[in-house]
This record gives sequence, structure tokens and C-alpha cells, in this order.
Amino acid sequence: MAIFMPDNSHDLQQLATDIKTWGLELGFQQIAITDIDLDTAGEKLRRWLDRGYQGGMNWMAEHGEKRWQPSRLLPGTVRIITARMDYLPPDTSLIAVLRNSNKAYISRYALGRDYHRLVRKRLAVLSKKIEARVQGSVIQRPFVDSAPVLEKPLAEKAGQGWMGKHTLILNSRAGSWFFLGEIYTSLPLPIDNSAQANQCGSCSACLSICPTRAFPAPYVLDARRCISYLTIEHSGPIPEGLRPLMGNRVFGCDDCQAVCPWNRFARATDEKDFRPRHGLADADLATLFNWSEEDFSARTAGSPIRRIGYQRWQRNLAVAMGNAADRGSAVQALKSRLPGSSELVREHILWALERQMLSPRDVPKRRNFPVQPAQTVGVLDTHQSISTTDIDKGA
Repeated sequence: MAIFMPDNSHDLQQLATDIKTWGLELGFQQIAITDIDLDTAGEKLRRWLDRGYQGGMNWMAEHGEKRWQPSRLLPGTVRIITARMDYLPPDTSLIAVLRNSNKAYISRYALGRDYHRLVRKRLAVLSKKIEARVQGSVIQRPFVDSAPVLEKPLAEKAGQGWMGKHTLILNSRAGSWFFLGEIYTSLPLPIDNSAQANQCGSCSACLSICPTRAFPAPYVLDARRCISYLTIEHSGPIPEGLRPLMGNRVFGCDDCQAVCPWNRFARATDEKDFRPRHGLADADLATLFNWSEEDFSARTAGSPIRRIGYQRWQRNLAVAMGNAADRGSAVQALKSRLPGSSELVREHILWALERQMLSPRDVPKRRNFPVQPAQTVGVLDTHQSISTTDIDKGA
């Protein structure tokens, strides 16, 4: 195997080609390379933070310029290798679970094992392969959603896709059900010039489907209203006005992805670690709510769910129980968990009990997914909606 100095342009081009081949062999669906110019993304981030849209995620404002100046985070960085890996498990009955208010909906990325470890390990292997090919020292470090890295702007610059109106990266051949990872490197690799043009058009399906209206404008997310933020990042009481809108979503939310017409092109993952565990794809709310703290610890070991802890898990489930259609079972389960509950959980149980004991006409109607005739493949206009048939193709 050839060993070469990293300043030869021909060898660097071959190395870039090899990196992409190795990436595919390691289970990534795409590898792309970009430069470190993130000034535009940094300005957008500063404006977003100034509006307070980060909510309690104070870490988003920390580390200053390291977020949009990669060479400050890892001195010597001149290129960033971006990677994406599909995670959508096959046959998880996404829409059926969302429509059954007695079931617990868990974001599809969290049904299996924690992606951080798997993706980071693969990126570390890729880094070692690169280092083995280069004579002399090379500065490299892999990242997976674990440092001040603007992964979505980097992915967009590299050609992994475009930023959708729901603020997720969309790929015309793969939708948005994928994880992103990066390798910061000091190697001056050739940059990819395969950026995908924004193809959202006039479609606003992801904006209008959001249960809590978390998008004040296209391409702008107010995390304070986002169910993913409320159920995962937010540590305190969930605002009462948003609780009825959360439905049965107890960990994250995928509505904006489920309704996106580009996700009809998404492919189910081949990674066994991303397959559902412990029946979490369609578990009953009451079953999960009755888990003891020991049950929670055992059944979320190695799962992204573990990070929110038992108290937030119970809080989220209490809200969902308050929205459940099976009032008898919900009230019984809620009452059984009330004794000994923490102040945080107790507040949400009492809210759920009060909600369940209201007469049906006093309970705000829950939003349902629209049922419309199937649309043809392509970008939808604002007056069109996407059917559950279309959603199921991509989910």
C-alpha cells in the first residue's frame, strides 16, 4: 500500500477517493469533503441565539467562535470530512403509533442503541485508515454530535443535501432520516463541488404539520416550542399550554420528517444496532409508565433515551397519559404512580388526571395527520398535503 506525503495534489485526490470508498465499506451512505469557512452559518447562529430560540440549551452559546471557526476548536484543521448514515428502522408502524393515543411514540432514531458510539467508532476507524496512508504527522479528530460543531451547515456545504424548512438536512436520494458525523483534518484534501440546490420549493408540509407550531418562519426553529426539545433537553415542567399538543410523543418528534415528500426516497437502515429494542417501537403508554427506575435503567442501557433520566421519562409519559383516549386505564395508571413521585412528576400527573376527568367537550381536540389522496412524486405546493400512504413509503 502506497505511503505518501500529504502535499502532492495527485496523491491527495487519490486519498480523497479512497476515503469515500472506505467510508462506504464502513457503512456510511455518503462521504463528502468541505472547507472550514462557516462565517455565514456563524452569523445565522448568532441571530438565532439573540432571539432566545435555544431555550435552556445554554451550551449553544458557549465556546464562542469555535463553532464557526473549526481551526479554533482543533488547531491545524483545514478540511472537514462529513459523513452520513441512515438510521430509519424498517416496519416501525410510525403513523399507526402516532394515531393510537394509547401508544408511546418515540423518535425513530432512539429505538435502538445510541448512535454516538457506533458512528464515532466508525469515524475513528476511518481516521486510522487515513493516518496509515499518510507519511508524517496529521491532525485529525472525529465528532458525532458531541462538540461545538455546526454539523448541518458543514453537511450542506459538502453536498450531503440542503437545509430544509424544518432545519434538517434533506438529500434528494435519501430524505432526512440519517445521522451526521465529521472528521476535522489538517490534510488539504480536494473539496467536493456537489452541493445540492434547495428543492423545497413552495412546499410547507413540515411547517404546517408541527403540533406545537415550533417554526416561526421557514428554516427557523423555536426550540422552546419543539417537542423534541421539551421531551429531551428541557429539564423543568413542560408549559401547560403545550402539553395537550404533544399527544403521545414521549421522546422526540418526527412529524416534520414523516410528512416530508422527500422521505419517500429514504431507505431502511441495515445497521442492526438501530433496530428497535424492548418493544419500544409500539409500546403501550401504561406499560412504560409502570416501569420502575430499575426497569428504566435496565431497558434503556446503551440507548439515547437513558440521557434524560427517569424523572423526565415519567414526566413525559404523564403528559401523554393525560392525552390518551383510554381514560380508565390512564387514570388508574396515573393514580398508582402518584404516591412517592417527585415534585416534577407529581405536577404532570395531577395535570393529566385533571385533563382525563374533564368531560369530552371540554378537552381540546388533538391534531391528527391529514388523510388526503396520494400525491405524485415531486415537490408539493402549499395547498397540497401528503397522504399517510406517501408517509409510509418514506417511514
